[in-house]
Amino acid sequence: MSKTYNFYCDESTHLQNDGMPYMMIAYVSVAYNQLNIHKEAIKGIRARHKVKGEIKWSNVSHGAYPFYAELIDYFFSTDINFRSIIVDKSKIDESREGFTYDDLYFRMYYQLIHHKINQGYTYNLYLDIKDTRSHKKLKKLNDILKYNASIRNCQFIRSHESSFMQLTDLIMGAINYKLRGLNKVIAKNKLIEKIEQHSKVPITKSTPKTADKFNLFFIDLQ
Repeated sequence: MSKTYNFYCDESTHLQNDGMPYMMIAYVSVAYNQLNIHKEAIKGIRARHKVKGEIKWSNVSHGAYPFYAELIDYFFSTDINFRSIIVDKSKIDESREGFTYDDLYFRMYYQLIHHKINQGYTYNLYLDIKDTRSHKKLKKLNDILKYNASIRNCQFIRSHESSFMQLTDLIMGAINYKLRGLNKVIAKNKLIEKIEQHSKVPITKSTPKTADKFNLFFIDLQ
């Protein structure tokens, strides 16, 4: 039986000269036939905690922690999956002939999507629109992925339109926070501990390639 999945893709500290040590690209995957169930469940969690704004890693605080803790518990109790590609920017060698930072960025997107696609299923890709270059980026991604008949749709949406896109931002933010050695916010530290307890792996290392629920791939550029 054919299945359809939506991938909600986002990126963090991915710009070449943003002064951040890691490029991160990630998605949350949701089975199409489960979308409304998960939307309503997340809406219910919001209502219980009286949360109206966007789900964001930057919004995790002492007062907001119960909401984010329940949201992470919900994620790990469902069939929603998370996958991320992480690149140590200090390992990027721009002296190679024909190499550009943009090329690497798109190769990482290919790595993110390609290795988890089942050719018997169909996929809708949604990316967070961020700047005036977004539509040029969308064309390039479509060119890279067009060979794959399983990808039915690839388009931009705005993060405030999707709790799933926001969930990608949240989990990716937790990983980036720990990788950078930031530990000043107790609520954020507690949420990272909760993620690691559920996933049973440290979020600073690659998971097994076969991991589906929570998949991290730290690219080795050497």
